[in-house]
Formats: sequence, structure tokens, C-alpha cells
Amino acid sequence: MSRTRVVIVGAGFAGYRAARILNRTARRRVEVVLLNPTDYFLYLPLLPQVAAGILEPRRVSVSLTGTLPHTRLVLGEANRVDLERRTVHYCDPEDRPGELEYDVLILSVGSVNRLLPIPGVAEHAHGFRGLPEALYLRDHVVRQLEMAAHEPDPEERRARATFVVVGAGYTGTEVAAQGAMFADAVMRTENAGEWVKPRWMLLDIADRVLPELDERLSQTADRVLRRRGVDVRTGMSVKEATRDGVLLDDGEFVPSRTLVWCVGVRPDPLVADLGLDTERGRLTVDSYLNVPGHPEVFAAGDAAAVPDLTRPGQFTPMTAQHAWRQGKTAARNVSALLGLAERRPYEHHDLGFAVDLGGLQGAANPLGASLSGPLAGAVTRGYHLMSMPGNRVRVSADWLLEAVQPRQAVQLGMVRSGSVPLDTASPELARVFRADRPQP
Repeated sequence: MSRTRVVIVGAGFAGYRAARILNRTARRRVEVVLLNPTDYFLYLPLLPQVAAGILEPRRVSVSLTGTLPHTRLVLGEANRVDLERRTVHYCDPEDRPGELEYDVLILSVGSVNRLLPIPGVAEHAHGFRGLPEALYLRDHVVRQLEMAAHEPDPEERRARATFVVVGAGYTGTEVAAQGAMFADAVMRTENAGEWVKPRWMLLDIADRVLPELDERLSQTADRVLRRRGVDVRTGMSVKEATRDGVLLDDGEFVPSRTLVWCVGVRPDPLVADLGLDTERGRLTVDSYLNVPGHPEVFAAGDAAAVPDLTRPGQFTPMTAQHAWRQGKTAARNVSALLGLAERRPYEHHDLGFAVDLGGLQGAANPLGASLSGPLAGAVTRGYHLMSMPGNRVRVSADWLLEAVQPRQAVQLGMVRSGSVPLDTASPELARVFRADRPQP
């Protein structure tokens, strides 16, 4: 008897979880094919620690072939889905076209950097959605500080040592908190003729940092950031970005060579090309994660507008926590389609959130209990270790080394600025330039 082919597009939190569960519960009845641009699952919550020199990149990259032994991995980026012919069209890493036929499809293509119509941002800012962007930021911070340490012009020195982060949600707050500690560590290794204090700015249009958390935890994070010298500006955003700095919407111009864009995410552009109903760019699905009119198509994660049964009339937020659990529901309902399980709707109550502020500091509200300081930091790291599907020992070893050894502040030079544009549908891939074409 031939097996049903289940094609999963995207190995983010939802896609990876769906593949893992189907391998465990239904592999005798299904052939799982996973289409993804890379051969790893990225544990995105720890990416700020990669940019800050705490974790090596492979620590947050969990091997797909090593942890999904019964899944066929196809390296490629989906560019079109033919719902009538039940095929997924893609380009492989060498830009060769390919095609996958499916019996059942799970779309979990995730999200990309959210753009706003602000002059200069697309050209001069960098996002924070993939390993290339984290590696670029790590190199860029070191490079700017090394240049600032030996720059004779005081104004140029201050500009190179100024780093602007826009967006005070989870990612932006962690990038600023970790980045401030990293920059101070780098400057301590420099034999500068004149000391320059690195300056980090965190901007958000909201009236406080971490507006998703309760006010007490928001104040805790704000206090930790300011104690580290981070210039926190709420109710503030960027009016224009240039090569020499950023113009704030209150008219102040901040000389800087660094603009990190963490204002949020938007669904992968593939969703809009399907010609199906969407909700704010996310593919409309029912509570069983089924696409209306296509019982063989499921969608989960950031790309899907999933009804929130705990808050009638609303949709689940675009978080890793929801994506991970939606992957499990998608896998179960695919099994139900094949008569192997009972169909169930997606329903999940938030278990709380955790923010790593670097060092021993953190802010967390597990099960609604507000925690701050070293206890929250320990809970946050414990939560990440428990949630990671691999590399736990290696991550723990890096944390231990970071506690007893100084960080290595060197440029690897692996990712150039033009390789990680803000406006990209593939933040997990560095743009490759051909030798016969001019490079920025």
C-alpha cells in the first residue's frame, strides 16, 4: 500500500513540530517531505545571544536530518503553490527549479521583517530574523567599535559607537540589553587613545518597553536597560534613516552607523500569492487549521490566521509559543484526515513569557506569576533549555564558558552588509553575489 505524501513547507516552529510528530505517530502511513531553505531548525529566541557573542551559531541551529530521521528533506525555497494540481514549486540552493507533488500540504512558511514606509529604512536598516543577520550584527558592532577606538575625530567616534534599535518588543529589548553588555566587553579589549562609551538607543512608539507584558515586568526591563546605559525612548520612532544617522520624529538627528529594525514581523509573501482569503496578510484557516475549501491543506504558525478560541473574535498572536503548539495540532489533524486520530481544534492558553536581559537579569511571568532579577533569568534559561529540541548540552556549555571567560570579540567577516537586506523574503539566507556583478 502506497503511503500518503505530506509536504511541509517551512521548518520553523510549526513545521518542525508537525514533522516530528508525524514521524513518531504516523510514519507507516505517511511519507513526510520537508521543504526548507536550510538544513536546520533555528531556535529564534536565543538569536540575540548569538549576536552578543554568548552562543556560537550552531548552538541555536538544530539539525533537521539528525533529529527527523524519517523525514525526506528537500533544500529549497517555495515560490508557488498550485492548489489545483497539488504541487509546490521551489528553487534549490543553486537556483534550479523543482516541483513537489503532495496529497496533504502543511504551510508553515513563517514570517519576515515588517516594513514601514519610512524614507531610508529599507536601504540603511537591518532586521533580526535569521542567522545571517545576527552574524552580521555581531561583526558590525565589533568593527564599529574597533574603528571608533582609533578614530581621531570625536564626532565620528561617537557616531560609530552609537547603536539604534527600533522596536521594544521581545526581540528589540533583548538585542539592546545583550548588545550593551557585548559592546562594553569589546571596548574593554581595545587600547583606545581616548575612551569612548558605547551608546545604545531603544526606540518604540508604545508608551513603555515590552508592552506585551504587564506593567511591573515592563518597568523591570526598563530599569535594567537604563542601568546599563541604554537610552530608552518610548513614544518615539524614526522619521528618516540616512547613511550618517537617523532622524527621530521629534526632530532630533542621531549620528550613527547602525540601525537595527525590530518593529515586528509580517507573513511570508508566499501567502499573498495563493489567491486565498487572508486576514492582515495571514492565510485564513478554521479552528482545525484547515484552509476553507481545501481539506487537504493546513496552515500553521505566523503565516496562518488561527481563530483564538480563548478570545472569541480574535486570532492567535504571531509567537513561537503558538506556532510550536499549532504544529502539534496540524500533525494530529493530518492523522485524523487519514483515519489515525480524532480531529481536534486548536486551543491554547498562554503559559507566560520570558525575556533574557543578559547577565543574571530577566523578566518573566510563567503561569501568570511575575518574576524579575536573577530568578527570572534562571527561569528564562531553564525554559529555553526545556523548549529546545536539541543542542542543550552545547548551549549549557557556552553559558558556563561565558560566565567564567571573557567573550571573544573578533570579526569573522562572513556576512557583508548587502547580503542581509531588510526587505527580503528569506531572512534565513544570506544574499549571494555573483563574481561578474558589482557588489555593494
